Amino acid sequence: MDAKHQHTAISTAGLLIALGIIYGDIGTSPLYVMKAIVPELIDPRLVLGGISCVLWTLTLQTTIKYVLLTLNADNNGEGGIFSLYALVRRRATWLTIPAIIGGAALLADGVITPPISVASAIEGLKQVYPQLSQDVIVYIVIAIIAGLFLLQSFGTQIVGKAFGPIMLLWFSMLALLGGSWIIQNPEILKAVNPYYAYMLLVEYPGGFWLLGAVFLCTTGAEALYSDLGHCGKGNIRISWIFVKTALVLNYFGQGAWLLAHQGQQLNGRNPFYELMPSWFLLIGIGIATIAAIIASQALITGSFTLVAEAIRLNMWPKVKLNYPTDVKGQLFVPSMNRLLLLGCIGVVLYFRESSNMEAAYGLAITLTMLMTTLLLTVWLRSRRVPMVVVVLFALLYGGIEGSFLIANLIKFPHGGWVSLAIGAALIAVMYTWLRAYYIKRRLTEFVKIEPYMEALKQLSDDDTVPKYSTHLVFMTSAERASEIESKIIYSIFQKRPKRADIYWFVHVDTTDEPYTMEYKVHELAPDDAFRITFRLGFRVEQRINLYFRKVVEDLVRNKEVDITSRYESLSKQHVTGDFRFVVLEKFLSVENDFPLVEKLVMQAYFYIKQFIASEDKYFGLDTSSVKVEKVPLVITPVRDVALKRVM
Repeated sequence: MDAKHQHTAISTAGLLIALGIIYGDIGTSPLYVMKAIVPELIDPRLVLGGISCVLWTLTLQTTIKYVLLTLNADNNGEGGIFSLYALVRRRATWLTIPAIIGGAALLADGVITPPISVASAIEGLKQVYPQLSQDVIVYIVIAIIAGLFLLQSFGTQIVGKAFGPIMLLWFSMLALLGGSWIIQNPEILKAVNPYYAYMLLVEYPGGFWLLGAVFLCTTGAEALYSDLGHCGKGNIRISWIFVKTALVLNYFGQGAWLLAHQGQQLNGRNPFYELMPSWFLLIGIGIATIAAIIASQALITGSFTLVAEAIRLNMWPKVKLNYPTDVKGQLFVPSMNRLLLLGCIGVVLYFRESSNMEAAYGLAITLTMLMTTLLLTVWLRSRRVPMVVVVLFALLYGGIEGSFLIANLIKFPHGGWVSLAIGAALIAVMYTWLRAYYIKRRLTEFVKIEPYMEALKQLSDDDTVPKYSTHLVFMTSAERASEIESKIIYSIFQKRPKRADIYWFVHVDTTDEPYTMEYKVHELAPDDAFRITFRLGFRVEQRINLYFRKVVEDLVRNKEVDITSRYESLSKQHVTGDFRFVVLEKFLSVENDFPLVEKLVMQAYFYIKQFIASEDKYFGLDTSSVKVEKVPLVITPVRDVALKRVM
C-alpha cells in the first residue's frame, strides 16, 4: 500500500486528518455568519429566515453539490478546479476561461479567509476584557497568521495529525453549545421548513441581499474539493456527516438564543459567544482561536495545490515546489506562501475588524463556484449522464450561485473590490503565461532529426574538435520523436560545435492524470543518440536529473547503452563518462515587429520571468552540470530595411 493510499483509504486516522485539514473554513463560519445576517435589531422573521437559509444552503450547496456530486469528478483521486479542467479540457478550448477565472478567484478570496477567521475568534476577548483596544487585537491576529504560514513548510501531514483532535473537540463544542440552547427554546426548529427562507428572501425588506451574508456559511466548500487528494472522498463524506450535524446544531442554537432576545439590539454582541456560560468563555475563545488558525489551513493547502496544477497546465510561472513529506498530494510552494502571508497582513491592516471583512468576503468565491458548476456540467455530459439531468443541474446551481453572486455584488464598494482586484491580477498572470506558451510553441521551428544523424556521428568521431562532454543532454519541447528544435541543431553544430560520445534528447510530456510516471526510449543512432520521453502527471515533481539517471541505469543494465568513458586511459579503468545538460532559454529578440496584443503579452511574460527561477531549477537539474544557452525568440523579423551604401 503506497503512502497516498494509506492516507486516503477510509480509516480512523484518515477521518481525523480530514477534520484537521478540510473543514477549517466551513467549520469556523458560525463565528461570524449569524452576526452578519442579524446586524442589530433581533427580528424573529430575520432569525428564522436566516437559519432556514443557512440550513438549506449547507444542504444544497455543500452536501449535494460538493460532497455528493463534485467529489465524484476526481482525477485519479485529485480534486480542485484545475483537476476538473484537466478532465474536460479536450472537449473545448474555451473551457480554459472558466478554469482561469475560477482558480484565480479561489486564490484571491483565500487572502481574506485567514484574517476573518482569526479576527472573529480573537475579538471574543473583548467580551472578557472590554478595555482591550482594537490595535492590540490587530497585532495578535497578525502574529497568529504569521506563525501559521511559518508552519506550512512542515507539510499538511504533520498539520493534519496535530489539528485533527483539536477540530474534533471544536465540532463537539459547537454541537453541545447549540444543542443546549435548542433544548431551552425548541421554537427555532421551525426554521427547518424552507418556507421561512422563502419569506425572508421574497417578503422581508431587503431580504434578498442578505444572501451575501448567508453565503459565508459555505465558502469553504470549494477548498473541500481542492483538498480531495489529501484525504480521499470516503473520509471526506463520512466526516462531513459529523461536521454538518455539529454546524446545524450550533446555528440553530444561535437562532434559539436570538429568539430568546427578540426585539433587543445586539450592540456588538456575537451570538456565537453568547451561547457560552461566563465561566467557559475564556476557554471557548481559546478553542475558537485555534480552530480559526486551522480554518486558514484549508485555503492555504488548497492554494498550494492549485498553483502546482496551474504550473503543469502552463497557467502559472514555473516556481519552486517543495514536498515536505513522502505523501503524494502534500506540497509546499514557498513563493505562494510569502504572497499569501503579505496579502493576509495587508487585509488585516486595511479592514482591522472582522465585521468589515464580512462586508468584503465571499464575492470572489461565488465566481469560483459558478465556474466549477460550468466545468462540472461539461464533465457530467462527458460521462453520458442524461441530458435532462445535466440541464436541471446547470439550471439549479446556476440559479443558486447566480443569486449569491448578485447579492454579493453589494459588497463591492465595502471591500469586495479588494478580492476582485487580486483576482484580476492573478487572471492577468495566468492569461499571460498560457498565451505566451502558445505563442512560443507556434514560433518554435522544428526540423526532422534523421537528416542530421550522420553529421552527429561524424562530429562525435572528429578528434580535431575538443570534446564538450562525454554525454550531452538537451531538453527538447518537440512532441514527436522524429523532430527536434532547429535551435538545438544550431547549438550543436554552429554556435560552438559540441562534440560528445552520446547525445541525449529529453522531452517531458505532462499528462492529464495526476500521478503518471512513465518513459519511452527511442534509439536515434546506435551508441550515438537517444531520445527519452517522460510522461509525468500534472502533480508529479519534475526531478528530471533523478529520473534521467534511473533511465540510464536501466539501459545499462539491459546492455542497451555503454556509458563508460571513451577516453582510452579512462575506459581501461571503467570510468563512467560525465553528463552535461543544456537548456535553451528564450529571450525576446530586438528584431521584432508583431501585433500589439502579442507584444504586450510577451513583454509581460519576460518581465515576470525575471523574478522566478530558471527552467533548469524547475526541472530539478544539478546546477554544476547544466549549461543554460540563451536563444532569441523572433516573432516577425523586420524585413524591409531602408539601408543605402555610400562611397
